[in-house]
Parts: sequence; C-alpha cells; structure tokens
Amino acid sequence: MPQVISPARPRRTTELVLLLLALGIGLGAHLLSAIGMDREVTAEYWIQTGVLAIMALLFHLVLRLKARYADPYILPIAVTLNGLGIAMIHRLDLESGDNAADRQLLWTVVAMGAALVVLWFLRDHRLLRRRTYLFLIAAGLLLVLPLIPGLGMEINGARIWINLGVGSFQPGEVAKIMLAIFFAGYLSANRDLILLAGKKVGPVTFPRFRDMAPLVIAWIISMGVLVFQRDLGSAILFFGLFMAMIYLATSRVSWIILGLALVGVGGLIAINTISHVGLRVSAWLNAFDPEVYNRTGGSFQIVQGLFGLASGGLLGTGLGEGRPDIVAYANSDMIVASFGEELGFVGLAAIIMLLLLLVTRMMRAALGTRDTFGKLLAAGLAFTMALQCFVVIGGVTMVIPLTGLTTPFMAAGGSSLLANWIVVALVLLVSQAARRPVVVGPMVNASGTGSGHQDRSEPTSLPAPTTPGGER
Repeated sequence: MPQVISPARPRRTTELVLLLLALGIGLGAHLLSAIGMDREVTAEYWIQTGVLAIMALLFHLVLRLKARYADPYILPIAVTLNGLGIAMIHRLDLESGDNAADRQLLWTVVAMGAALVVLWFLRDHRLLRRRTYLFLIAAGLLLVLPLIPGLGMEINGARIWINLGVGSFQPGEVAKIMLAIFFAGYLSANRDLILLAGKKVGPVTFPRFRDMAPLVIAWIISMGVLVFQRDLGSAILFFGLFMAMIYLATSRVSWIILGLALVGVGGLIAINTISHVGLRVSAWLNAFDPEVYNRTGGSFQIVQGLFGLASGGLLGTGLGEGRPDIVAYANSDMIVASFGEELGFVGLAAIIMLLLLLVTRMMRAALGTRDTFGKLLAAGLAFTMALQCFVVIGGVTMVIPLTGLTTPFMAAGGSSLLANWIVVALVLLVSQAARRPVVVGPMVNASGTGSGHQDRSEPTSLPAPTTPGGER
C-alpha cells in the first residue's frame, strides 16, 4: 500500500485568518486617513477595501483548490502591502484632486487576476523550463517596445513606457520575470559545465570565455536599457538579478568579481556619456548645493523627501496629518517618504519588516524545493524584490542615487503591480512543490504487479526538509 511520508499541513486556515487581519489593516489605514484629514468616510473607502477583499478571498479559494500546500504567509503579506498602498494613494488623491487610487485599484484587480490565471493553468513551475529561450526572446521584444516611434513614451528623461491609449505601461517589469525564467533554465541545465570547466588563477577559478555568454548577454541587456532607455534603476535590477542567480548556481566568487568589473566599466561610461545618469549622480553627491537643488532635474525631490522623513520623527505625524503631497511623485517614487512622514520611523520599520518577511518566505520556498530550476527561479525572484526595495529605500534616504523604481505592491504603477503579483503566483507554485506530502509505495504496473519503486505519478514527489513544529 502507498504510504505518505512526512505529511505537511496545508495551513490554509492560517492564511485565511491572516488575510482577514491584512484587510483590517488596509481598512484601518483608510479610516485613519479620513479622520486625520477631517473628511467624511464616503462609500469610496468601503468600495476600495471591498474590491481588494473580494480579490484576496478569491485568491485564497484558488489556492485551496490548486495549491493547497503553498506557503500560507506570502498572500497575506502581499495583500497588506497592497492595501496600505491604496490607502496612502487615496489619501494623496484627496490633496491633489487626482484619481490615482481608482487606477491602482483597477490594476490590482487585473494583476491579481493574472496571478490567478497562472495558478489555475500552470500546474507545475517546471513546465516553464521547456521554453527557456522563448522567454529570452519575449523579454528582448518587451524591452525594445519603448524604443518604437509612436509607441514608446519618454517621461522624466527615461524612455521605458509604452502608450496603450488608455494609459502607459512599463514592459520592463514583465521582462524581468521572463529573464529570471531564462536564467534559471539556462543555469540549471548548464550548471555542471560552468562549475567543472575553467582556469584557476590563484585561489579563484575563472570560467571559460564561451561559458561567459549568459553573463555577457545580461551585461548587454543592462547596458542597452541604460544607454537607449536611460533607465538606471532597471539596468541595476536586471544585472543584479543575473549576478545573484549565477552565484547561487555556482557559489563562485569569480563570477561576482567579473560582474562587479563589468558594472564598474558600464557605470563610468554611463556617468560620463549619458546626461540623465550624470544628473542623477550629481543630485546624489551634491543634494544640498543650492544650484543643484534649484535646477530642473536636481535634488529638490530628494531633499523634500528627507525633510518629510525628518518631520515624521519616531512615531510620525499620523495618517492624514502630514504634508507628503508637497513632494514630487509622492504616491510612486517617494511613497516610502510619505509613509515615513505620517507613520514615523516605527511605522516605516514595520513596513520594511513586512517586505523582509515576504522575501524571506520566498527564499524559504526556494530552499524547500528539490529541483534546481525551482530553486534558482524562486531565489532569483526573491533577490530581485529585495534589490528593488534596497534601491528604492536607498535612493529616498540618499544611500545611493535615486532611480525610477517603485516600492513593490505599494507605489502607484500598474505594470509594477502586475509583475509583482505574477511573481507571487510563481513563488507560490514553487512552495507548493516544496511543501506537498510525498507518496511512497509499490508502483503497480499494467499487469497489477508491484514494482517496489517510489510512486512518481505526481510531478513533485520529493520530500522537503521540515522544521520543528511540523511546518515546512
């Protein structure tokens, strides 16, 4: 008789309880903003929370049906961040008269709907490995779209958007997922060759030139984005994604050395030849210089964001009681500063902890699965989200130059929201493979005779390590 080894608990009830808490946090942020601004709580507050609640509970139901052993914490964290983002964007709309919150809510429905489609139709994440080079081609086409005359749009010196007629879209956000799938597929197939071949120079083993093809491809893509689209943030994100994945695949420091060398060369070329990048670096290094502060494209946005963080102090001014609206792009590039002003250091630290916990759960899914492709895919996507958070928060706090990247799930931007919810769906599939129970027993052949081998009728039938308490 088949036997279940190390049965895992689905923990979907835990997820449901946390989802209700997440929705409560989002509703609470809405109501506190209204109270802080002395405004009437209209039906719009309840509609925004209600739509998010419907989508979250539908997502939960699909997980019960299609991925009942998936990680129970990822969805509630994402819903919490998404709800807080909508609340802050709506609060800023009331000051500016914009309707960005309605657009954000619409994109939330589209993004979560796309993630549900991925969960429903993609039964095993390893199916993506069969189309590795197709994803590379698709990523390349998406990155080229903003360069097409009449279709591409240039905003604030960067040409990374396309005009959809009803709004703009950033194809690079979806392209990063496709590049992650390509890199995971390529490295999982060629890992042994990359590890075994190479020339040793002292304690460091360098790869052969022909094995460096994917590194060169990643560098060319990053530099192409930097030169032709003038987008420093996406270039950092794409190259950082590959460097993380190849280090995870090989554990060789030589790849990091080569990567940093290429980054240094590319960075020096960009600073000295691309005016947009040079202005960003100048605004970072000389933010408080009056000339840099007052010029177009200078440091006004950065300095105002710092003033907002400083005025927030430890506990913040309170939701709805600050002035984050005086900072340019307060609902997108600078939404971290908006939260920092009204929630203070404590509230912003809590948000950063949520982002850190989300990345940690994604890495846990990567560690739990046994197939190399799944490990690299989940770990690569987790690192991409972590790097994006570092670049955004580092730019707002002047640790590094400010770029155009958005805070995951929180900042206004439909393309970023769509990409991040698809990332959640893919990682949930990987975690399903890592946590599901393993059936071991005699395999019955056509004649009814037992073969005595492990039952591999399921595509993911390898046990994952358990932690104390039975959770995996």
